[in-house]
Amino acid sequence: MEDGVRYLLDLAIILFTAKLFSIGGKKIGIPEVVGEILAGLLLGGAVLGIVTESDFLSKLAEIGVIMLMFEAGLGTNLKELKKSGLKATLIACMGVLVPIILGTVLFMCFYGFDAPGSERFNKGLFIGTIISATSVSITVAALKELGKLNDEVGTTIVSAAIIDDVIGIIVLTIVIGLAGNDGSDSVGIVLLKVVAFFAIAIGTGFFVFKGMSWLDQRFTHQRRIPIISLCYCFALSYLAETFFNIADITGAYVAGVVLCNLADRDYIERRIDISSYMIFAPIFFAGIGLKTTFGSMNATLILFCISFVIVSLLGKVIGCGLCAKALGFDKKDSLRIGVGMMTRGEVALITAQKGLAVGLLTADFFTPVILLILVSSVVTPILLKKLYREP
Repeated sequence: MEDGVRYLLDLAIILFTAKLFSIGGKKIGIPEVVGEILAGLLLGGAVLGIVTESDFLSKLAEIGVIMLMFEAGLGTNLKELKKSGLKATLIACMGVLVPIILGTVLFMCFYGFDAPGSERFNKGLFIGTIISATSVSITVAALKELGKLNDEVGTTIVSAAIIDDVIGIIVLTIVIGLAGNDGSDSVGIVLLKVVAFFAIAIGTGFFVFKGMSWLDQRFTHQRRIPIISLCYCFALSYLAETFFNIADITGAYVAGVVLCNLADRDYIERRIDISSYMIFAPIFFAGIGLKTTFGSMNATLILFCISFVIVSLLGKVIGCGLCAKALGFDKKDSLRIGVGMMTRGEVALITAQKGLAVGLLTADFFTPVILLILVSSVVTPILLKKLYREP
C-alpha cells in the first residue's frame, strides 16, 4: 500500500521544491524555469536520489509540455505576424537556418561525420534544431527597461521571434518525422504528411474557430469555453501523433493558433495557465532535472557543452545580425537584433524533451541545453544594455 501511494509524496516534494527554487531563481535574476530544473536535478539520481522518475510523472510532464505549447499558440498574434513584414520574416528564417547548420556541424565535429539520412546526421540535425529556438521574454523585459521595446529594432526583434517560433515548430515536426519513420517513409512522404496535417488542421480549424466564436458569444467568461478549448488541444495533439507521425506538441501549438483570435483568448489562457502553472509545468521542468545525469560526463562532453553554448549564441548573432545588415539596418542596430535573438527558454527544453522521447537525444545532452538557457538569459540583457549605452 505504501508503494501504491508513493506518487503522492513524490508530487508533494517536486511541487514544493520546484516552487522554492523558482522563487529563488527569480530573486537572483535567472529564469524561474531554470530554478525548477535545478530542483529536479537536486531531487533526482544525479544528486540526492529522493525522487525517481516514473511512468506517472512522465505522463504528467507530457501533459505539461502540451499545455505549454497550447498557451504558446494562444499567445501568437496573427495581426502582428501579418504586418511584421518581409524584414522580420527574413531575419527569422536566417535565425533558424544558421543555427541549424552550425549545430549539425558542431555535433558531427565531436561525434563523427556521416551522410544525410543516417542516424548520426539526424542527431546532429536535431542538435541544430534545439538551438534554432528563440525565447524573447528576457529580451522584451530588457528592452522595456531601456525604453526601446517599440522602436524599429525592438519591434523587429519581437516580430522575428514570433515567426522564429512558427518556423521552429515546422522544422521540429519535419526532423522528428524523418527520425521516427524507421526508414519506411521517404523524405517526400514525411513532408507530405506534414503538409497534409497542416492543411487538415487549418481547414477544420476554420470551422472550429467559427463554432468556438459562437459559443464564446453565448457563454462569455464561462469555464466551459477553456474546457472545450483544452479538449480541442488534446484531440488535435492525439491526431497529429497517431495519424500523421507528427509530434503531439505541434498539434497543441496549432490548436492554440486556431483559437488565438477568440474574443475570450486571454480568459482561456489565464484559466489554462492556472493548472499549468500549479501542477503540470513544474513537473515538466523538474522532470528535465530528474532525467539529467552526470554519469557519462567526460572531457569530450564538457568541451561539447562549452562549444554548444558559444555556437548557439553566435549562431543567432551571425544569422539574424548579418541578415539585418543586408536589409539596411546599420552595424549597431544589426548587432542589437542579433543579440536580442540570443535567448533560449522553454521551446529549447521542449524540443530536447521530444528528442529524448524519439531517441534522438540522450539524457546527458540536457546539461548543455540547461547551461545555454542559463548563460543566454544572463548575458543577453547585459549585452543589450551595453549596446544601447550612448558613447
